[in-house]
Amino acid sequence: MSEALEVTSAPSIANGQALPLSEIPWLSENDFRETVVRRVEAGGRLSALFGRPCEDDQRLRLIAVIADPLNATFHIAATEVGDRFRSLTPSCPQAHWFEREIAEQWGVVPEGHPWLKPLRFHPSYREGHDAWGRAVGETILPGVQPAGTDYFKVEGEEIHEVAVGPIHAGVIEPGHFRFQCHGEHVFTLEIELGFQHRAIERRLIGGPHKRTPHYMETLCGDTTAGHATAYCQAVEALSRGEPPIRAQALRGIALELERLANHTGDLGALAGDIGFLPTLSFCGRLRGDFLNTTAMICGNRYSRNLIRPGGVTCDVDDALAEAMIAKVEVTLRDVEGAVDLLWKTPSVMARFEETGQVSRQVARQLGLVGMAARASGVDCDARHDFPTGIYRFAQIPLSVVDSGDAFARAYVRWLEVQRSGKFVLDQMKSLPGGAVRGDVGKLAPDSLVVSMVEAWRGEICHVAITDHEGRFAHYKVVDPSFHNWIGLAMSLRDQQISDFPLCNKSFNLSYCGHDL
Repeated sequence: MSEALEVTSAPSIANGQALPLSEIPWLSENDFRETVVRRVEAGGRLSALFGRPCEDDQRLRLIAVIADPLNATFHIAATEVGDRFRSLTPSCPQAHWFEREIAEQWGVVPEGHPWLKPLRFHPSYREGHDAWGRAVGETILPGVQPAGTDYFKVEGEEIHEVAVGPIHAGVIEPGHFRFQCHGEHVFTLEIELGFQHRAIERRLIGGPHKRTPHYMETLCGDTTAGHATAYCQAVEALSRGEPPIRAQALRGIALELERLANHTGDLGALAGDIGFLPTLSFCGRLRGDFLNTTAMICGNRYSRNLIRPGGVTCDVDDALAEAMIAKVEVTLRDVEGAVDLLWKTPSVMARFEETGQVSRQVARQLGLVGMAARASGVDCDARHDFPTGIYRFAQIPLSVVDSGDAFARAYVRWLEVQRSGKFVLDQMKSLPGGAVRGDVGKLAPDSLVVSMVEAWRGEICHVAITDHEGRFAHYKVVDPSFHNWIGLAMSLRDQQISDFPLCNKSFNLSYCGHDL
């Protein structure tokens, strides 16, 4: 990288720090590409890559957010492109999903992308701009592919294709899975999403308004605390405010209770996928106990209406704190008994081990995040790498396993249950005094902020850009599932097709969190 590029390429900001748009240099397309590729090669991670139209609507601004865990900062790189630009994906595979999204949303073609297809099957946001050659008004439906975007196929004698979904047995969100197989052996899995697309990001433009917090809380229903906290951190950074320390502690408790509930439920569901009923039965109830503990704070099991800009809406008095401590202690003890059965049952371990392996190299290359990445030996966790709120003062040990299989993804959950449980108890026993809500002023105009939170699936990244009046001109949300669906596809390579339910549950990714 040239010396000039080092100086001008990418300003750095901390998590939850506002940056005036005037301080973001606009790079040439080549310098932008080199900046992103070099910083990712140096250990960074592409946390966000998105487009927004220029004033004349003829060109597109590309903005990249590269997370730098070594320095706890984010590098911002930006450029302008026309109807086509050279794809980053061949040199930076972490860009592959982002570039498909950009092509679909803005009709700009990343030339050289290895598998350019629609991501959510909605019309382009810019009339007259289409990456797939559609006529104006023509739509693409999932499962009905336009020319040039066919499903991947393996040719050969006795090769067959298995299509699953989008309608599934039981109560589950829709998604389509297409396997290329030889007998029971899976060569590739292609995942098609988009059935839950609700255009949430578009609805956030012009905010914040009264409905904005409710959009945030329902972006991904099982991650209410995660997305609400990321949104509030963004608003607080843009308004130069900070919630009281007591509110920060209560937010942390809500985040970890959300992690406890989901990890406990998943451990039970993983047991259910292999027909091990004792852990399934116990964990289903115990998940509810953690959810009910959250309801003790705010009256809602999913922490709805609790986390708001400036702090939280509910406080916890001494009597309630004691009751919550007692409930969490009992529930953790019961979870230990239920989950311990998994590790002591040889048939369970034989089914978990070496099933759905994703190597550390592949996890890093594709930019997997959160629990799925840590199960492949990647030590990434926003609570450690980009700490905000209470996590600046109270650290939770990293939970990393390096085998990358279904066992690792189950065991990381168990480690995190223990460590998050201890965190919740410690915080409840030593809640700082003071208020739980502070004032939030007008948002800074013409600014950008990156807000990252480690939710139970992994890092949530919100990028807010304001206009001249301090309203949202653009709002980008990257849920951890956006990074990790490709990890599930990789886990099925050279596996038996009967392994799919177990692999799928071991990731337990969100459809609606992806289909924003």
